[in-house]
Amino acid sequence: MAAGGALPVVDLAPFLTGDEGGIARATEAVREACRTHGFFRAVNHGVPAELLARALDLSAAFFALPDEEKAKVRLAAGSEAPLPAGYGRQPAHSTDKNEYLVVFDPKLGFNVYPAEPAGFRESVEDCRRKLTELGLLIQEILNECMGLPPGFLRGYNDDRGFDHMTAKRYFPAMEEENVGFSEHEDGNCVTFILQDGVGGLEVLKDGDWVPAEPVDGSIVVNIGDVIQVLSNNKLKSATHRVVRKPVHRHSFAFFFNLHGDKWVEPLPEFTAKIGEPPRYRRLLYREYQQLRVRNKTHPPARTEDVVHVSHYAI
Repeated sequence: MAAGGALPVVDLAPFLTGDEGGIARATEAVREACRTHGFFRAVNHGVPAELLARALDLSAAFFALPDEEKAKVRLAAGSEAPLPAGYGRQPAHSTDKNEYLVVFDPKLGFNVYPAEPAGFRESVEDCRRKLTELGLLIQEILNECMGLPPGFLRGYNDDRGFDHMTAKRYFPAMEEENVGFSEHEDGNCVTFILQDGVGGLEVLKDGDWVPAEPVDGSIVVNIGDVIQVLSNNKLKSATHRVVRKPVHRHSFAFFFNLHGDKWVEPLPEFTAKIGEPPRYRRLLYREYQQLRVRNKTHPPARTEDVVHVSHYAI
């Protein structure tokens, strides 16, 4: 674990080598990070550093293309994708200033890729596949951290159809404003963040914004609202944001998700079995995700009307 204001660091090597003592220590480190920060930096995670670097480089090359070329990379109308796949840009009225490309598991048939740069599609899909493997590992670690029966989360979250990865480019800061992505919590299970050397990701901890500084080869991990609700607030879906810098910032976020037809509510292990009342009412994940997407496409006039998991609090 890191000292001071930095994010906790968790070495995942023991899970790849089978070191039982190391596994126990790393599991406890994840448990503590999820209680205190909701974020940690994963090292020795099994995703090749050169793959991460190449994906970021090719993403930067794609976003540098003329707008008319990027605009061609859009999904045809009528798609059943949970979110629009392909290229998009935050609407002009949004406080967030970024553009993005969304991809799903290619087996689902939703993805749209540009012809250039060469190798972009292969790099992104290799990265997505490795991050899916990492998601399955982190899910098993969280299962142990939460004291759930072996394999519970694996059975509960066994459909990868809602997982998606987003490549993003944040525009340079302006003198009058620097919001890249306004403060929010993630609505999914677990998120993995790859970022270039520009920086700007910040995590709210005890009223202070803690920079998640770029470190080559590392992956920033955070848990989302689903885990917070299941754990009845024992684990933390932390508020975070992206502050724009004087230059473009590039990143990837992989969202290890839950299928939309799943119901989410506090588990008995965190309520009835320990004599505590549930803090949240039951929610259908698909509806919750749709409300959160609408926050971005049609921002409410009042900030208090933006949908958070707290709207489901009892």
